[in-house]
Amino acid sequence: MSTSGSPIERGRSMAAAALIGVALMAAVDEIVFHQLLGWHHFFDRSTPAVGLLSDGLLHTAELLGLVAGFVLWADLRRRGTLSAAHAWAGLLLGAGGFQLFDGLVNHKVLRLHQIRYVPDLLLYDLAWNGAALALLAAGAVLAVRARRRPGGRTGTEAGR
Repeated sequence: MSTSGSPIERGRSMAAAALIGVALMAAVDEIVFHQLLGWHHFFDRSTPAVGLLSDGLLHTAELLGLVAGFVLWADLRRRGTLSAAHAWAGLLLGAGGFQLFDGLVNHKVLRLHQIRYVPDLLLYDLAWNGAALALLAAGAVLAVRARRRPGGRTGTEAGR
């Protein structure tokens, strides 16, 4: 139970933070690899203008995901039902899930783009997908620890 007397919402806490994690990792990808480094666009199988448009659509989706995730998170916190431990696990699981989906599905299956256009992609693929697996592993460890924690702690309690 939370301090408000309402039950802690572990699943919603994890889901809200996972949405934030997906959006944050999409933002890192879009800002660092698409804009700053200019290694690729979200969709590279057409003209540069279409690639730029696809980056704008990705950016729009990532911002909507951030807003929606933080609205859900704020609602849980306002009601005193946020499980901070589950939220941290969800954040890492969401970030790692996005990274792995992008690395496997977008890069390899759909071939929307590659990490970088170089003759040998193996090191880039290993680093990209390895980072995703590390985030997923860390999120899984936190999820198991959060599940074992009796009652959990709310975001309000965790901040005290």
